[in-house]
Amino acid sequence: MRFTLSSSALNARLQSLAKVINSKNSLPILDSFLFEVSNSGLKITASDNENVMTSLVPLSECDGEGSFAVPNRTILDAVKELPEQPLQFEVDIEALTIKILYQNGMYNFTAQNADEYPHTQAVPDGAHVITMASNSLVNNITRSLFATATDELRPVMNGIYFDLTTDYLAIVATDGHKLVRNQDYTVKSDTPASFILPKKPATLLKNVLSKDDSDVVIKFDDRTTEIRFAEGQLCCRLIEGNYPNYNSVIPENPHNMSIDRKSLIGALRRVLPFASESSQLVRFRIESGKLEVSSEDIDFATSAKEQIVCDYNGPQMSIGFKGSSLQEILNNLDCDEVNFQLADPSRAGVIVPTEQPENVNVHTMLKTYFFVDKICFIPL
Repeated sequence: MRFTLSSSALNARLQSLAKVINSKNSLPILDSFLFEVSNSGLKITASDNENVMTSLVPLSECDGEGSFAVPNRTILDAVKELPEQPLQFEVDIEALTIKILYQNGMYNFTAQNADEYPHTQAVPDGAHVITMASNSLVNNITRSLFATATDELRPVMNGIYFDLTTDYLAIVATDGHKLVRNQDYTVKSDTPASFILPKKPATLLKNVLSKDDSDVVIKFDDRTTEIRFAEGQLCCRLIEGNYPNYNSVIPENPHNMSIDRKSLIGALRRVLPFASESSQLVRFRIESGKLEVSSEDIDFATSAKEQIVCDYNGPQMSIGFKGSSLQEILNNLDCDEVNFQLADPSRAGVIVPTEQPENVNVHTMLKTYFFVDKICFIPL
């Protein structure tokens, strides 16, 4: 069997798929990519036994059909150093040998039997289906991924929750300290449904999906999901369990402070190094037209403060946030100005873009702290 394809196209697909493969696998064959040649196209598969991603690469020439497995390190090292040029594969399926011819040389190595590669079962007919734009899914995952937890006792918090309702699709993540809720009004269903996508496949999607208007089709049941996009497909197991009632913990706060997002990020970068390393707390002193951001580490006698112009007409307020978590929220919002919805230190702060993305409602929430003789933690 012979086929020819672009070296850069192959390298790009392999680099994306390599993120699926674990450093240590229960099955030795999972250290390999599965190559399947048919209909003048090459389908490459990578798996860790829970997540299976496939990608399609067009072939410029093809003589024959077949499948074989290639050790991932061998093919990655062989291809990544080559400049853009056609690569000709000559594969003997029975002898399991591969020869790759390129402009100034060739590679010879051994393939593995494709029959040993595990195959996942397709999501059955009758499952729920979501169709949405690729750029919308990427943006929602990007805004949410940082807020997922790493809690072995509450595994449902370790993924992104997709909640399909009759009015919108909510994409939610929380670790119990911070929460992100994206409501996409372009996606809705007469039949409500939901699933929890684990962090690893969510990260893979963030890296491989194109930021264009091409459609992504998400098909899911109670245990697995199948996500099809322009250049391939991802199948993965879902996290089973009941997600917390996220809507009930988002407060309606009466006081609003609008501030330039980049100015606040800059102030936090300068002030946060002087905060206590264990707590990472920063204090906001807010009054009409002015925000003072400060931090202090009593053990090392360090402190810092900075003033920023803001739009605020409520009562004077002193309230604390975990600075590193606030930075993560601000860095993952794509807007010029943010609006802080506040009540008092006993209620979580809600942070939203002043101008919401089109057809999307983004809410982020962060636990607050108050300052008396000592710093006290206030739960949601």
